[in-house]
Amino acid sequence: MSDEQTGNETRPRSWIDRIAQIFSDEPTDTGSLLEVLRNAAQDNVLDADALSIIEGALQVSNMQVREIMIPRPQVVTVSARNTLEEVLDIVVTVSHSRFPVVAENSDSVIGILLAKDLLPFALDKNGSNFDVKSVVRPATFVPESKRLNVLLREFRETRHHMAIVIDEYGSACGVVTIEDVLEQIVGDIDDEYDVDDESYVKKIDAKQFIVKALTPIPDFNESFDYDFSDADVDTIGGLVLQHFSHIPERDESVVIGAFRFTILNGDSRQIRLLKVTRMDEERGESGK
Repeated sequence: MSDEQTGNETRPRSWIDRIAQIFSDEPTDTGSLLEVLRNAAQDNVLDADALSIIEGALQVSNMQVREIMIPRPQVVTVSARNTLEEVLDIVVTVSHSRFPVVAENSDSVIGILLAKDLLPFALDKNGSNFDVKSVVRPATFVPESKRLNVLLREFRETRHHMAIVIDEYGSACGVVTIEDVLEQIVGDIDDEYDVDDESYVKKIDAKQFIVKALTPIPDFNESFDYDFSDADVDTIGGLVLQHFSHIPERDESVVIGAFRFTILNGDSRQIRLLKVTRMDEERGESGK
């Protein structure tokens, strides 16, 4: 019997396998796979956009929800106690399609409101038959440690587009949408309603703007060509709070310098979103 037909063949074949592996172009892990793909892109076998999408798809399996979620302070919510007029005002102002709904007397999320579910109530002038809780849809809750590839699969299976992110104590700490996950694969998906992440500002018209309360004072000054001081506070929300003797509620407003600040969204601890109205023409620049 020859060596090839006995156990003696194991050692030479093992060496051959090792040598073949050294000179093989076949990838054995994610790093080597990406190297092959990047070489293919350099040789014009794969275009740059396709390479970027593939890299993004590989990346999501190593990312967790906490890395891309929208933090709770930046989430615009609807309260179960809001009237139809109040809810419509929030929806029209912010222009989102989905809103977490919080309980009447707490910050607990009880469901998700879809803007399209308000259409049947659009002709109800006084909103007498409206109850937010009657149109709320069940919310999906996910831990902040969940992998993005797993979350994307769950979004596809359940056909949900938004999930409430909870921390290790079970408290809501943010939200994540299917768009947030897809952007990790294909890049930013902007629409005409997105607020610029750098400036935190969305223009409504020449005099009215939607501004995140977390907007740093220097960013606000740059956007509005103004000179509010940041010596005592860091954000525009902090500046507004300075001018109230309490945590303001929705629709409360205050004039500071050349602007009227109206609370659009917040809770018992903080404000999140402001409507800023220029008053330069009415008040001049004496408020600086």
